[in-house]
Amino acid sequence: MTASLEATHALHPGGRLLFDGAEWDFQTVRRVYDAIETIARDELGLDLFPNQIEIISAEQMLDAYSSVGMPLMYAHWSYGKRFARDEALYRKGYTALAYEIVINSNPCISYCMEENTMAMQTLVIAHAAFGHNHFFKSNYLFQQWTDPTGILDYLDFAKRYVASCEERYGVEAVERTIDAAHALMGQGVFRYPRARKLSLAEYERVRRERLEREAHEYRDLWRTVPGAKPAEEAPGALDEDARERKRNLRLPEENLLYFLEKNSPKLRVWQRELLRIVRNVAQYFYPQRQTKLMNEGCATFVHYTIVNRLYDKGLISEGALLEILMSHANVVAQFDYTDPRFSGFNPYALGFAMMQDIRRICETPTDEDRAWFPDIAGRSDWPAVLRDVWANYRDESFVRQFLSPRLIRQFRMFALADKANDSKVRVQAIHDAEGYRRVRSTLADSYDVAANEPDLQVVDGDLIGDRPLVLRLTRRNGVGLADIGKDATLRHIRWLWGYEVRVEEAAG
Repeated sequence: MTASLEATHALHPGGRLLFDGAEWDFQTVRRVYDAIETIARDELGLDLFPNQIEIISAEQMLDAYSSVGMPLMYAHWSYGKRFARDEALYRKGYTALAYEIVINSNPCISYCMEENTMAMQTLVIAHAAFGHNHFFKSNYLFQQWTDPTGILDYLDFAKRYVASCEERYGVEAVERTIDAAHALMGQGVFRYPRARKLSLAEYERVRRERLEREAHEYRDLWRTVPGAKPAEEAPGALDEDARERKRNLRLPEENLLYFLEKNSPKLRVWQRELLRIVRNVAQYFYPQRQTKLMNEGCATFVHYTIVNRLYDKGLISEGALLEILMSHANVVAQFDYTDPRFSGFNPYALGFAMMQDIRRICETPTDEDRAWFPDIAGRSDWPAVLRDVWANYRDESFVRQFLSPRLIRQFRMFALADKANDSKVRVQAIHDAEGYRRVRSTLADSYDVAANEPDLQVVDGDLIGDRPLVLRLTRRNGVGLADIGKDATLRHIRWLWGYEVRVEEAAG
């Protein structure tokens, strides 16, 4: 069952319970939505895209999983493989499904499971439709890199375009191109702002007009006209040619997919379009990779604050609150590093704890807080402080700025020095007065996406002679690419470029 919900009813009057029991219907969901919206807007001051809430089945949720959470996605064998794997694990009881999926679009689309109880629907609506929604709309990275208004139209175009290419050029040829593009998605994003070009919503129209103009202006006779004879090479001309070539190609270039799309001697027009589709999808998800901690921390803080306010206002029962808090406690559980289930810091746990800590510093600061956070300690408008944090930071800068000594002690954090030339792992800093800043800086570095990915850039490419492509890999902290990973990456780049590809390594 799929249904769209547009909340239009007023807050349930008289402080009576919004719902009683586990069962839900759309009228009840509307009442809960309106109550949540009142608190979100009036008390927390959240800024939101219009919401579209979809109630979907387990199979539809699995389908959304397989297509990276998007309601529309081009066909590819990897999505079907993931669907088959996730469905088998779910049917056998090895894994559970998420309570919700939320999409950074305008309107903001939230998927809620029809199997959820009404208490859980309350939780996920507050979490996704309000917490994530506000973060998507207000955070500077999403404003800078994504087009929420045009993304769904663009994905619809991408789906139709890939299908048309499969019909015209064959499934195998299309899959081979997309496979190579997928393998390079991590190196297919712009990490620094560039001049804003067309929005995704305008892209297909301009593309169609360009193809029609090129077809109208094409004259086959021009290919028979002989070109000018090459001039004698003067001394130093080769160096000048190389410099001019690099200027024309705007090298160095960090976005491999972009460079190959624009300059590959081998690719046909439809293959270049496939690369453009893949890199646009990669760019769409790039802000999410940099804000996992903050995004989940924001949404978890928002749902926790809202459901407690609903209870304080007499709108949900103790039983509903306890059910919600039990799920909340599971979400924010943080395992000790000695626990076999430990896989790093839980972004829900650390993100939520940091949001709660910022509120505490604003409301009841200690002398330590005043020394570390003089700008926010004692401020009465804690919602405004949090809104500013959510808008202007990413995970790395957020941790570097707002991780407090109190949380470092609470999470028992310590920093390890693990170098390849050392036979032992050394404890570099612990949670004490001397180690706070070192621990905080080390943890912040671990959230820096750019610093934890290979710095692989195109530094030269010849489009006329032997056509070699030269890449430069800059080592960070003495770490380069593993031979297996490097060979696999180069195979895809060579296939897309069509000629020799060389990698030069340089120290960072």
